[in-house]
Amino acid sequence: MEDSKETAAKIHYGGSCQGGGKVGACLPGGERVIVLNPGSTSTKVALFCGEKALHEETVRHPDSELGRFGRIAEQRQYRAACILELLERWGLPAGAGAADAVVGRGGVLRPVPGGTFLVNDRMVDDLLERPRWEHASNLGAPIARDLAALFVCPAFVVDPVAVDELDDMARLSGQCGMDRVSLAHALNTRVVARKVAAAMGREYAACNLVVAHLGGGVSVSAHRRGRMVDVNNANEEGPFGPERSGGLPLYGVIEACFDAAGRGQGRDAVKDLFTRRGGVFSYLGTRDVAAAEERALGGDARAALVLDAMCYQVAKEIGAMAAALAGDVDRVVITGGMARSRYLVERIAARVSFIAGVEVDPGEDELSAMAGGALRVLRGEEEPRQY
Repeated sequence: MEDSKETAAKIHYGGSCQGGGKVGACLPGGERVIVLNPGSTSTKVALFCGEKALHEETVRHPDSELGRFGRIAEQRQYRAACILELLERWGLPAGAGAADAVVGRGGVLRPVPGGTFLVNDRMVDDLLERPRWEHASNLGAPIARDLAALFVCPAFVVDPVAVDELDDMARLSGQCGMDRVSLAHALNTRVVARKVAAAMGREYAACNLVVAHLGGGVSVSAHRRGRMVDVNNANEEGPFGPERSGGLPLYGVIEACFDAAGRGQGRDAVKDLFTRRGGVFSYLGTRDVAAAEERALGGDARAALVLDAMCYQVAKEIGAMAAALAGDVDRVVITGGMARSRYLVERIAARVSFIAGVEVDPGEDELSAMAGGALRVLRGEEEPRQY
């Protein structure tokens, strides 16, 4: 499909959300915020002075170390010690007054509204003892609380993936007892939505936005006056992505389940098929969308068809979320790692620019988004929520 000059003119590429990592002195009066984001084999750590990242580093956790632990929860003290060692190397030893807040990545909590939450006993207990499922991000709040006790400051989480602000009618799936679940890239989509609203000279709570996060999974959300009132769960609905299947024909899913059972495979094998071996990978044998794009531009018709189909599905989901907002849309926003690709963005925008102007904010910076949530509370701009 040829790119339209008229469509391209409607796309605005905003500044990247990505933070610094630069080293510098904290200005007098600047709030020092420690931010940590645990991943499966690493923990991203940053020290902010206000909005500026003074230090940022990824701490790698080798298999030889993680292999000593059974459950993810058992890694808590080990990872906390690694972070403390890093902070001391940065010249920030633990102690009262050295930091104003510690923020951890929000894990898979029970459904909560968007916002900044104080870490409390109930949250830590849910994440460690009664997790909805095992995930490294469940360590974010407990470790943040451990560090906050040493620095004598509050611990927060900001916009966890479990943010649930769905309208009641959006919960119904069409099968009683099988409600739709709100799990999405809430942290990045909400911070980008705030940035787009500010660029328009308005408050986030005064805007209607459709935000498409294009990452390992694709979630498209409808934001009405500061609430995320509908979103596709990227694990089981909506457009396909690099490795996730998205929404699928129901009868095909049923057959896949029975086929797996016939081979002696269980539930995990079927979930893996749809969340790790679906999407672009199932068609092209690669999760690398940049490589698939290179193949498409080099004349590979199959690669071009798959990428165009993904863009087509994203555009359809944006249209669905515009309908959820009754067509009252101030901007369509495209973000996430795949938003760096003009090939993808321009194909999506060509189908949705009739809805509203298209704003592109590539990538995602979860660390600065978490720091921003803490800063809003520390500055009295937002009340902290209780879990």
